[in-house]
Amino acid sequence: MRLERFYMNIYVGNLPYTMNGDELRAIFEAYGTVTDSSVIIDRVTNRSRGFGFIEMSDDGEARKAIEETNGADYKGRTLVVNEARPREERPRNGGGGGFRQSYNGGRR
Repeated sequence: MRLERFYMNIYVGNLPYTMNGDELRAIFEAYGTVTDSSVIIDRVTNRSRGFGFIEMSDDGEARKAIEETNGADYKGRTLVVNEARPREERPRNGGGGGFRQSYNGGRR
């Protein structure tokens, strides 16, 4: 018999832009076992985008953490915390597309 583990992913928004994954983990470790933490970094500026994700192994601990941290003040910012929704698939071609006409006045 194989036991499956279920992890709850938690979205945490309105983070200070100076926060890193370890600081985010520390907030949630007060409520239980954190299996992963990450603050999302902008590729262009290499700065935090102001949100991140926490993964907790116990559903009850995760729900308590959400309940107690959502709306809490952290370094002058009101945290937005909820269960993360599954990531939506986005086209990989970068969008835009369509027909592009030459701008040479119609001359060839």
